[in-house]
Amino acid sequence: MTVELPTLAPKDFASDQEVRWCPRCGDYSILAQMKKVLPTLGIAKEKFCFVSGIGCSSRFPYYMNTYGLHGIHGRAPAIATGVKLCRPELQVWVITGDGDALSIGGNHFIHAIRRNVDMKIILFNNQIYGLTKGQYSPTSPVGVKTKSTPYGSIDHPANPLSVAIGVEATFVARSVDVDIKHLTMVLERAAHHKGTAFVEVYQDCNVFNSGAFEYATDKEVKGDNIVYLEHGKPLIFGKNRDKGIRVREGNRVEIVQLGGDVKEDDLLFHDEKTPDPSLAFLLSRMRHPEFPEPMGIFRAVERTTYDESVNKQVEDSRKKFGEGDVEKLLNSGDTWFVN
Repeated sequence: MTVELPTLAPKDFASDQEVRWCPRCGDYSILAQMKKVLPTLGIAKEKFCFVSGIGCSSRFPYYMNTYGLHGIHGRAPAIATGVKLCRPELQVWVITGDGDALSIGGNHFIHAIRRNVDMKIILFNNQIYGLTKGQYSPTSPVGVKTKSTPYGSIDHPANPLSVAIGVEATFVARSVDVDIKHLTMVLERAAHHKGTAFVEVYQDCNVFNSGAFEYATDKEVKGDNIVYLEHGKPLIFGKNRDKGIRVREGNRVEIVQLGGDVKEDDLLFHDEKTPDPSLAFLLSRMRHPEFPEPMGIFRAVERTTYDESVNKQVEDSRKKFGEGDVEKLLNSGDTWFVN
């Protein structure tokens, strides 16, 4: 018998909790686009679970009318892995920040991705610790002055996309909080991906790091500072779409001016489906201001998921040994009594 799901709208995914982020925080936009995407998936509300760690972004599960877990600092991917293994029918989303995921949570972040657990990891990157009031984070640029780096940061920043691609993530994407149409598309693509879908969202912290991504959001300049990735299409950018990205000898990229001897066919054509992660990694290394920063889907390939493999092992073991008996297990082998 086919059960027809009720038609859902964004408001159906809004909880009864007051949304408590600072006015004009980029998190509001990400929350709004998430509520817009979920009703389109044809999945019942009780089949979603949002897991977070610690940070401003990690309040997210409170604001979703779904199952949710507010975990501990950096451990959201580990908790989410357990949820997915125990309840494979759930669509599991991890909401994290640059500090939560890449500092104390770096280990869990890397291993969830390399295992290809069927979950969606959305990293809100504002290049600062917001909840703890303005310390520098793993993605803060060199030289930035914060409460914990009063003379300027001397750390080289981590690149979340490069880290994810380096452990061969099957889905990697980037968007910006205020680019509503693009962000909605990216979240929708992530939702439909089977395996770990990693999305970095540039998010403005207007209190402690305002304007960090203005080069990618200001309509006057963003045309020259970002390039949208489209599968099978050349990398063209610029206010007048008159510039492109070409690959030179030695697998190095360069900016070229279209026209004259340079044609569109000479440019780098994006291929998100190639099994080799080299192209995606090359694109992840393009950073402002030297290059326009790519936005969109860097990589989208298929690979067996971790949870599928674990559940198959369990199924095979049951066929071979039958259902387990906990009492028998506890009383097997060497046992002793403590008086």
